[in-house]
Amino acid sequence: MGSQGGLGPPGKDGPGEGDSAEARKLQEGRVARGKRRKGKGKGKAGAGQGGRGSGAEGKPEPRKAKEAAGLGAEAREEEEGGGTVEEGARRIARGNEGGAEAGKETKGRDCRKEEWRVRTGRRENTRPGRAQGRGRQAWGRIAAAGAAMAAEAEEEAAAAEPAGRRAAGPALWRLPEELLLLICSYLDMRALGRLAQVCRWLRRFTSCDLLWRRIARASLNSGFTRLGTDLMANVSVKERVKVSQNWRLGRCREGILLKWRCSQMPWMQLEGDSLYISQANFILAYQFRPDGASLNRRPLGVFAGHDEDVCHFVLANSHIVSAGGDGKIGVHKIHSTFTVKYSAHEQEVNCVDCKGGIIVSGSRDRTAKVWPLASGRLGQCLHTIHTEDRVWSIAISPLLSSFVTGTACCGHFSPLRIWDLNSGQLMTHLGSDFPPGAGVLDVMYESPSTLLSCGYDTYVRYWDLRASVRKCVMEWEEPHDSTLYCLQTDGNHLLATGSSYYGVVRLWDRRQRACLHAFPLTSTPLSSPVYCLRFTTKHLYAALSYNLHVLDFQNP
Repeated sequence: MGSQGGLGPPGKDGPGEGDSAEARKLQEGRVARGKRRKGKGKGKAGAGQGGRGSGAEGKPEPRKAKEAAGLGAEAREEEEGGGTVEEGARRIARGNEGGAEAGKETKGRDCRKEEWRVRTGRRENTRPGRAQGRGRQAWGRIAAAGAAMAAEAEEEAAAAEPAGRRAAGPALWRLPEELLLLICSYLDMRALGRLAQVCRWLRRFTSCDLLWRRIARASLNSGFTRLGTDLMANVSVKERVKVSQNWRLGRCREGILLKWRCSQMPWMQLEGDSLYISQANFILAYQFRPDGASLNRRPLGVFAGHDEDVCHFVLANSHIVSAGGDGKIGVHKIHSTFTVKYSAHEQEVNCVDCKGGIIVSGSRDRTAKVWPLASGRLGQCLHTIHTEDRVWSIAISPLLSSFVTGTACCGHFSPLRIWDLNSGQLMTHLGSDFPPGAGVLDVMYESPSTLLSCGYDTYVRYWDLRASVRKCVMEWEEPHDSTLYCLQTDGNHLLATGSSYYGVVRLWDRRQRACLHAFPLTSTPLSSPVYCLRFTTKHLYAALSYNLHVLDFQNP
């Protein structure tokens, strides 16, 4: 912007040094008119007193005549251009919006006119007080109108370009945005938060997801996997980092979503904005309300087919594959009434998994079996594997080349064994120092070469098949020596486990061995294991014997 001087009324010595050229022209024109009127009044008075004045009184000196002529020309120029307050204000606003070049041109003019003000200062000081009062009032009206128009123009410019960057300010903010992103990417979370409080433009700039990705990947449950994959691209990374601090500090609000009249052993799965949970021999589907911390009371669907309780189920390819205490496997289509069940084992089916059109199941009858999901081949067993132990948990590798079974560790020294999915042959076993009875109740693949397990021996173990199959690379011990029924991970740093007593849910930071936070969800009379737990970036859901609990980390 060009010269942006004040618009206040002038003092006795004319306008201030910060005024624009047009404003000075207005004032000098008024000074000239006042002097012209004053000269006419003196001439009339001299003529009335009888006779022409002397040469000194009737004729001005050469220099004074030139100044009077110059002032008269300026007065005529003002009269031709219009002398209303509104037009003067518009000219002031246009002068204030001039560029830097106009400011340089007016600088020399200001110096010359400053000399003129010094020479004519005595005459201006000798003007009557009434004229000075009228001049101040006129300048006040012009200044007020000019200020209003300048503010209106600034608001219009801001509305036309809301995301524009200010031209003024430190030179750092005038850099290209790519360089600013690179510089600000080295700031931590606290520094970015303070930077967002400087101005609106910086607040919008610091909300860019690129600035928060590095911080989010180091945070708990921010939606990024260990390899940097964003699992929730539709949610702002900055908002996820804010909620992640509540997970780190253990700030949450507890609530109950569902209650049952009799004791259950529920299992559940999450998919989008829906929750699927087993109750007795049914599987019910509920829809979350927008807050994610409550459910619509009426279920979306009810899936039946088992004669006894549902022990386990998974969601795969728009199907629900369930394992029942009646020794059967049920296949249900989510968006239709298609349901098929077939006899799979001689005793209750404790676990099931389904990926890539293949179903694997484990039973109390000490066998694991492989089945196809194709509609024309349902119920045809591909492989039967004798495990020598009751099978409590099972999981298919992401590569679809093998699967792992977690057994009771009574008939075999290792409860974790990996089998070839195509041939059903044993590939390897994990660990060698398990005590008898250290059964694995839950196991899950995190990547094709890493998996997590937990169970009766009160440990969570992290296995890396690339490093060693004889010893885990990391382990976390339950502080109260309670059996661990289930586990869940965000694929990065957060680990959640469910204990066997008092419904205790524990959060772990996998970068340290100690437990981060513990949340007991039941009291002593209603002590219950946590049979299943699932979480999103904002909520954690835990299924107990009588209730389905929620921990809300978004609105603690």
